[in-house]
Amino acid sequence: MTDEQTEKIKSAIEAADHIPVAKKAELLGLLRKIKPAIADIAQTHADDARNIGRNVEATAHEAARKNKRPEFLNRALRELKQSVQKFEASHPQLVSSVTEYSGFLSALGI
Repeated sequence: MTDEQTEKIKSAIEAADHIPVAKKAELLGLLRKIKPAIADIAQTHADDARNIGRNVEATAHEAARKNKRPEFLNRALRELKQSVQKFEASHPQLVSSVTEYSGFLSALGI
């Protein structure tokens, strides 16, 4: 995930007034865990890393939307999970972080 993507995500989440402050902090913490895992993948699978980063960005922006569209968030989460599946054996930290992040967004009730 690029620094630009990270800043866009952070700005979108911070501006989302429908997400409680504590949940925003937790969400940003989860994103901080995902970023180095994506950077690790990028060393050998640059295209996959870019795709994963785009999927993380899409899910974060859907979560931050004031006018919720659960079907779009669910689709984005599904695409994110699919984008990391092939790394389950080689990069379990990435898969674990994405699973935790996805679960958090689902539980947030957005």
